[in-house]
Amino acid sequence: MFELLGIHPTIVECSASTDCALARAIIISALLFFTLLTGFAYTTLLERRFISFLQQRVGPNRAGPFGFLQPLADGIKLIFKEDVTPLGADKVVYWLAPVMKAVPALLVVAVIPIGPPLLIPWFNGVWYRVPLGLADVNVGVLYILAWMSLGTYGIVLAGWSSNNKYSMLGGLRASAQMVSYELSMGLTMAVPILITGSMSLQTIIDAQSTPVVLGWHVFQNPLSAAILMIAMLAETNRAPFDLPEAESELTAGYHTEYSGMKFALFFMGEYISMISVSMIVIALYFGGYHFALVDQVPILGPVVFTVKVILFLMGMIWVRATLPRIRYDRLMQLGWKVMLPLALLGVSWTAVSLVISDQFESPTLYFVVSAVFFVLVTVGMLVALRPRPETQLRGDVVTLQQRGVGWVILQIVGGLLSIPFVIFGVTQKQIRNVQSALRADDRAR
Repeated sequence: MFELLGIHPTIVECSASTDCALARAIIISALLFFTLLTGFAYTTLLERRFISFLQQRVGPNRAGPFGFLQPLADGIKLIFKEDVTPLGADKVVYWLAPVMKAVPALLVVAVIPIGPPLLIPWFNGVWYRVPLGLADVNVGVLYILAWMSLGTYGIVLAGWSSNNKYSMLGGLRASAQMVSYELSMGLTMAVPILITGSMSLQTIIDAQSTPVVLGWHVFQNPLSAAILMIAMLAETNRAPFDLPEAESELTAGYHTEYSGMKFALFFMGEYISMISVSMIVIALYFGGYHFALVDQVPILGPVVFTVKVILFLMGMIWVRATLPRIRYDRLMQLGWKVMLPLALLGVSWTAVSLVISDQFESPTLYFVVSAVFFVLVTVGMLVALRPRPETQLRGDVVTLQQRGVGWVILQIVGGLLSIPFVIFGVTQKQIRNVQSALRADDRAR
C-alpha cells in the first residue's frame, strides 16, 4: 500500500519501544476487560432472545428498544438484592470462591490474538507494528489449560464453604466432571501443537492463514475438533452437561447459598467462560481471525473473530435449547468410555500422519494419510452407531451383544494404543532387573 502511494515510512516493532509496549498492554487490557464484560451482559440477552425465537416466543423486549437495556436492568436488580451469608459458612473461602470462578475466565484470553498486527502512525512520523494480543508466550496452550483448571477450584470451594449438603454435592459433581473432560480437552489441544510444532497461539493461528478455509485444523482433524467442542461445553457447565447446577436435584447446586453480587460473579464467570472457550476453539481449529480479505485488510481481523465467536455462542445456546440434561452416570461414561478413547484416536491420527509424512519427506502424504484416517473413523462410527438387530428386550432390561465391525475396530484401536504402554512397562521391568543385578555385583565385591 505504501509503495503505491509513494510513501516510505519508518516502521518500528511495538515490542522494540518501551513506551509503545506499555501503552499497548494498558489499552488492550482495558479493551479486553470492557469487551468481555459487555459481551457477558449481552450474551445473556442473546441467549434469551435466541431461545425464545427457537421456542416461538417473544423474549425480553420491554427494557429499552428491542430489549437492549435488559442486561442493565438485570445488573441493577442484582446490585440491590439482599446479600445473605450462611451462619455456618467459612466466610473467607465463601467470599473468595466467586472471584476464583470469574477471574480465570477473564485471564485465559490474554494469550489469544484477535487480529493480525496493525500499522499505527504516531506523531513523530514513525509507524508502529502493534500486535492485537495482550501477550504472545511460547507456552500459550499450557497457560490456557492452567487457568481453565483453576476455575474448578472456585466451584468446589463454593460448594464446600456454603455449609450446605446440596451445594457440596454440586461442587463434587463439578470437580469430577471437569477432571473427566479436561483429559479429552488436553489431548485435543495437543493436535494443533503437533501440526505446527509450537504452543504459541499466534503461531497456531498463522499456520491456518491459507487462501481457502481448507487449511484450518478442523479440516485436518475434525474428530479432535468435535471432541474439543463437546469438552468445552462440559468445562463451562453448559447444557446438557449442567449437572452441577441441577435445580430439580440440588436446588441450584454449588451456588445455592449465594445471592446478590456474589451470585452475579458466578453468573458472569459462566458466560465469560462461554466467550473464552469459543475464542480458544476458534484459535486452535477454525483459523482464528483468518478469512477472506483479512490478509489484505488487517483491520477486518477483529471483525471476523467477533463474528466467529457470536456464531459459536449461538451454537452453544442452540444445544441448550435442543438437548435435555443427561443422567450423571451417563455423563461420566461419555467422558471416560467414549470421549477419552476417541481423543486418543484423534491424537494418534495426527501423529501417525505427521510421522509418515516426515519419513517420506512428502507434505502431500500427510493429507493422504489424514484422509484415510477420516474415512476409517467415519465408517467405524457409522457401523458402531447403527441400530443393532441383536438388541433384545428382557423384561425391563435391554441387553446388547457387543458384536459387529465397529466393536472390532474399537478393540483393534485400543490394542494399538496399548502397545506403547506395554513396551514402556517391559522396558521399565528390564531396567529394574539390570539395576538389581548391578547392586548384587556390588555387594558381592
